[in-house]
Amino acid sequence: MPLPQPTERILEHTRTVTCTGYKRSDGLWDIEGHLSDIKTAPIEIRERNDGIVEPGEPIHLLAIRITIDLDFNILDAVASMDYTPYRMCPSIADRYQLLIGTRIAPGFTKKCKELFSGTNGCTHLLELLGPIATTAFQATHTERKDIEGWGDGDKKPQVLNTCHTFGSSGEVVEKYWPKFYEPANQIKTETIS
Repeated sequence: MPLPQPTERILEHTRTVTCTGYKRSDGLWDIEGHLSDIKTAPIEIRERNDGIVEPGEPIHLLAIRITIDLDFNILDAVASMDYTPYRMCPSIADRYQLLIGTRIAPGFTKKCKELFSGTNGCTHLLELLGPIATTAFQATHTERKDIEGWGDGDKKPQVLNTCHTFGSSGEVVEKYWPKFYEPANQIKTETIS
């Protein structure tokens, strides 16, 4: 269902976040995240273009690429900061190599905040790591499903109880994974949070 018709308004700013997943020829996966911020009116930024960034020119144009295996181990990481409001912003990009050796798994967001919050990173690159992580799951889904066999109905689906639609008492689970369906009155309350 689309959003309802808005009140008359004027576009001032567009933030675009795009994440893509690529299967590499060596069997690994590259997951890239790109973020841009663009204004529709000139804005004063003292360290850019004699103090003014014109409409349509990015204020931020940032990217991160991680290389992962199918176990979500991060084997390589690189960040770029092509447009930033301040000259010193790009000096933090190399710090994102600290992602190498970490794993996208429960606790990944917390680990990223430990590594890159505050003066240890860039707020916008840190924000980009969340969508990059979910893109890793989406990009590798079919291959992991085929290898691990969790799409056949006999193995517990990884998505069970991760959202409303995949609740173990819901119609989707009852239809596609009946072995794991639990009527609402039989669900253990400690599994509901």
